[in-house]
Amino acid sequence: MHDPKPKAGHPQKATRNPEQMKLTRAERFFSDRRVIRARQLMLEALADHQASITQVVPPDAELSHAYEAGLATFGELRGGGLYYPYLGSGLGRGPFVELADGSVKYDFIAGIGVHHWGHSHPHMVAAALDAAIRDIIVQGNLQQNEESFALAEELLAAANAEAANLRHCFFSTSGAMANENALKVIFQKKYPADRLLAFEHCFAGRTLAMASVTDKPDYREGIPSTLAVDYVPFFDPARPEESARKSLDHLKRYLARYPGQHAAMVFELVQGEGGFHPGSPEFFTALMELLVSHGVTVMVDEVQTFGRTTELFAFQHFGLDRFVEVVTVGKCLHVCATLFKAEYKPRPGLLSQTFTSGTAAIFAARALLHGLTQGGYFGPDGKIARLHDHFERRLKEISDRMPGAVEGPFGIGAMIAFTPFGGDPFKVKQVVRALFEGGVISFYCGAEPMRVRFLVPVGATTFEDIDAVAAIVEQTLTAMTF
Repeated sequence: MHDPKPKAGHPQKATRNPEQMKLTRAERFFSDRRVIRARQLMLEALADHQASITQVVPPDAELSHAYEAGLATFGELRGGGLYYPYLGSGLGRGPFVELADGSVKYDFIAGIGVHHWGHSHPHMVAAALDAAIRDIIVQGNLQQNEESFALAEELLAAANAEAANLRHCFFSTSGAMANENALKVIFQKKYPADRLLAFEHCFAGRTLAMASVTDKPDYREGIPSTLAVDYVPFFDPARPEESARKSLDHLKRYLARYPGQHAAMVFELVQGEGGFHPGSPEFFTALMELLVSHGVTVMVDEVQTFGRTTELFAFQHFGLDRFVEVVTVGKCLHVCATLFKAEYKPRPGLLSQTFTSGTAAIFAARALLHGLTQGGYFGPDGKIARLHDHFERRLKEISDRMPGAVEGPFGIGAMIAFTPFGGDPFKVKQVVRALFEGGVISFYCGAEPMRVRFLVPVGATTFEDIDAVAAIVEQTLTAMTF
């Protein structure tokens, strides 16, 4: 299921008017045969050096001492140690990553969802090489290159493939900032409404405003509250009709208690940090119809779900295109963005950032967007659905063999989780650390119960990789006793 190695050729560039035959100096440079050959040689060298990365490998004893010293010093420099003893070497092969101690591990958390094509994927490296020869490292408010224009067009076209009507795209450097920009355009349009609605256990980011939205008190300890947020219970698949009524009743009470004061409701269609809980089309439709009838904006946070369900956007997966008014994306796209309808176009001065993204990230985003939309990843029989089904079967087999130690799996698409040892936080954190030592990088999510989560790098993962990871998971859990 690995994508084929890209052919050497002309680097990416924005689409140009076919009648514009005269080439710029830049185009002549990019098409210079020496540049094309250098690019081809780099990709050939990459393939040669990553060919030996085929399995999990323990640390090299000769590298370990310096590695441990570097980790300790870096932890001191950044004001706190890294969660894992992870310093990458700079090379990998798809789901495999080499660390600077010479070890090789399966990366099934992908930087919490960022590395959708895994490590050192030739398509991503080729995009970075194309970006490296551009004139600027970052693009921003005053200076944007052709590739930013092209990415905005492509992203909006993909978002509007069905019944959505999003007309504007503003780039930013983080998912939290994309959410900040979303709230800014919403509050300006809905002024003087200044309250928000969100789901219990949601996660929206860690800026001052997003910490107020995120339903996790630990993340806002010692910081002032900046927004008034009312929380609605999320969907419970074990009690679908009852939980839908409960959520709708909560929403009705809030709307009655604060008439005209809610500017928007922030929707996580699949709760990420909350435990990989997906909703249902019927659940979301009932809530959104009520919100629309009260003039409350429907904002969908797709920072984590983008590119991970059976459609490019989760709102497309759940058939909610006609409701969405503001949508945010990030993580696997590498570039974060706020998409919004024409009526939310802000007045001058509201949105402006020195850095809207790095040039390498913009090129990577275009390569990834093309790969996702043209590579057969979506639909009920797409690669994402097939990878999910295969991983789900393997985890269910483990659960059947270890019923007291494993519950699940849970999640959707490339977002998969299981609950070990009853979901006790101490035990779950011990499991993810043991998995790391065994060669699989995962992370945790949720609370009461806490779960082990995986964000599968779908552009680089095969069924054989999933089988190998599942075997390590079972070996690790079997070796653990509490």
